[in-house]
Amino acid sequence: MPTVLQLRGTSVEAVHPFSFVAVRGEEVQAQGGPPLSTTWRSAAKPFQLAASLELLDDPSLSDEELAVGAASHGGEARHVELVERLLARFELTPAALRCGAHPPLHAASAQQLWRAGAEPSALHNNCSGKHTFMLAATRRQGWPLDYLPASHPLQQRILQLVTEVTQRAPTLSVDGCGVPTFEVELQGLARAWALLARSMACAPAPGLERRLHRIGWAMAREPEHSSGEGRLDAAVVLAAREPVAVKVGALGVYCLALPERELGVALKIHDGASDALPAAVEATLEAAAPGALPSGLPRRWREILSVAGSLVGSWKVS
Repeated sequence: MPTVLQLRGTSVEAVHPFSFVAVRGEEVQAQGGPPLSTTWRSAAKPFQLAASLELLDDPSLSDEELAVGAASHGGEARHVELVERLLARFELTPAALRCGAHPPLHAASAQQLWRAGAEPSALHNNCSGKHTFMLAATRRQGWPLDYLPASHPLQQRILQLVTEVTQRAPTLSVDGCGVPTFEVELQGLARAWALLARSMACAPAPGLERRLHRIGWAMAREPEHSSGEGRLDAAVVLAAREPVAVKVGALGVYCLALPERELGVALKIHDGASDALPAAVEATLEAAAPGALPSGLPRRWREILSVAGSLVGSWKVS
């Protein structure tokens, strides 16, 4: 079983087994670790966004706008401004968002907010872009503006799409931002991201694959808007030799679409240790898509530092 070792000096401080699956079309191309099911969490965002886009039917949205709609953004000023711009475009206000507020994930932005004596708002929530599109689609259809419940017409449309792209009937629970999340076999997640990769690889006719084409390329072209400064997603996109759309999920979930190979990849750290993801992502790509990440991630993603910044440990895959 592939395992990330967390080393302090030469001592093994923790072990983090993981599983991965890579799919092209309908066929599994590579896999490691035992089969498992996992909640999809934020790595489902491109498909949640695709459902909202269908209902909005707005071909004029920019790559930046689509990227933040699929983002777990850092709450940086540029992210907040972009979400505000989207809300204004759809004639909505931040007060209507139902994702809740938390401090920016981007540490410097959180400190700046604190120093200004300001409270975080829903705009700083890493899911505010997704929620803006959900709210806009809900209003466009004249549905109840509380779009959170699984019984809401929007969430039913998303559930139908998730079932279609994963070819699995998911188990529902509630995500951190309040909307439904989906428990699916890891192979189902890889199958969905293979569809995203295939959609990116061609110029599909109008429909789901056209919407995924737009979303996938927006994420690949605008990683700083679908992720943010110092975030793993942006680091993977910038380090890759070929185009790639990627999305982290909570508790050790990670998904990738490689359009030149029409390959979808999903992995899960069994114990949910997201700090182990960079090493697991590197090892998974080496096994499933050799050459996609030729030099690996920047060195800092493989290091463990003390509070003072001294090198005290590392991550290794066995």
